[in-house]
Amino acid sequence: MMNSRGAAVEAHGLTVVRGARTVLHGLGFTVEPGRITGLLGPSGCGKSTLMRAVVGTQAKVTGTLDVLGSPAGHPALRPRIGYVTQDPSVYTDLTVRQNLDYFAAILRPGRRQRDARRAAVARAITEVDLTGRADALAGTLSGGELARASLAVALLGTPELLVLDEPTVGLDPVLRRDLWNLFHRLAADHGTTLLVSSHVMDEAERCHRLLLMREGEILADGTPETLRSAARADTVEEAFLHLVDQAATRQEPSR
Repeated sequence: MMNSRGAAVEAHGLTVVRGARTVLHGLGFTVEPGRITGLLGPSGCGKSTLMRAVVGTQAKVTGTLDVLGSPAGHPALRPRIGYVTQDPSVYTDLTVRQNLDYFAAILRPGRRQRDARRAAVARAITEVDLTGRADALAGTLSGGELARASLAVALLGTPELLVLDEPTVGLDPVLRRDLWNLFHRLAADHGTTLLVSSHVMDEAERCHRLLLMREGEILADGTPETLRSAARADTVEEAFLHLVDQAATRQEPSR
């Protein structure tokens, strides 16, 4: 685990209980600033719950969780974090530009902010490569275009931390590649920190660092190269399966 000084996200003993079930089990991890950290694991392992905890929308969180130097959920963090859920966050009966105008008005209200809003909308549309579809109704967009429109909303405030919950699910390989290229440009050109969840293991190679999750626990934390090397595996998926087998062996009762 990296030195915690300067971490974009730092957790100690992070636990989430839902009813009688413990969803996250005392997690400890850091997310490096200006890098892409992949949160990988099978569906239902707790990735979305962890992300909601990071952005401050998850109830019944215990332990410590600091985000950009403040406790998760602190009001001062709202304009500094962009959050994209698995469901599109745009109105289908508005155009892409109208959606962005609406959300920009929430972020920067008042007449004095009008020019800043226009500039932010134009920049976000360009960054997600939707210039040619800016005046199309969101309801007529393809799945990949909808994903990019939702991302554009999150980029309106030029967030320092971008939290993306399975942003490429259901997209074809070309659209997935294009989105990942955008993520890398955001990190390289703007110094944006990205926390990206996925259950698609081949996307692990596109991340600078990985947190591998299973059943509410973090099995491993490191670069794709170090995780492959430690498991003597050719792929991150093989390394993950090796870690799962190791964990199962440790949990078996001794005879």
